[in-house]
Amino acid sequence: MRLRLWEATHGIWQIMAEEQNQEPEADDAPAPGDTRAGLVQKLFREHNESLLRFLTTRLRSPQDAHEVAQEAYVRLLSLDEPHAVSYLRAFLFKTAANLAVDRLRRNEVRVRAADSTLFAEFADARTPERRVAGVQAVERLGRLVAAMPASCRRAFVLSRIHGMGTAEIAQAMKVSERAARMYVLRALLYCRAGLDEEV
Repeated sequence: MRLRLWEATHGIWQIMAEEQNQEPEADDAPAPGDTRAGLVQKLFREHNESLLRFLTTRLRSPQDAHEVAQEAYVRLLSLDEPHAVSYLRAFLFKTAANLAVDRLRRNEVRVRAADSTLFAEFADARTPERRVAGVQAVERLGRLVAAMPASCRRAFVLSRIHGMGTAEIAQAMKVSERAARMYVLRALLYCRAGLDEEV
């Protein structure tokens, strides 16, 4: 199912790239045996520009309009019975409108959350006690890292300090990915056990 969705979506974007400025053929009605992808491709050819204009006016962002349109086409492709929806264009526009409303609501929630003073009390209030506690925690962690076996220490530093993934650590240490994963895991467990003992 996913492969078919990908192929159909890929086909839509190929059509968009190839036929950006071409007019659809006048007699391009789907035959009774057309596939779901064929129906959606026909719908794309005939109505994509108007769908994008419709979404751009609602979302006020061409980028968001393209993303919502793509999601609407994917939803259309994932219908179990595309022939059951007699008016595919109306269904596509209604789905796109619903997705646009959802996106606007999510954006509004993000803006309200960013403006909220709910967490203002947790802002970085660097009291002397917090500074001392932070310095002590860093010193404890430094002692634990220094006491680790060399391979675990190197894997830990590559992972947590340099932000490398398992494959990159394995390549840098010239070990298998499984061994690199084990070194990082052992280092993390060692740090956790050491911090728990000191508390």
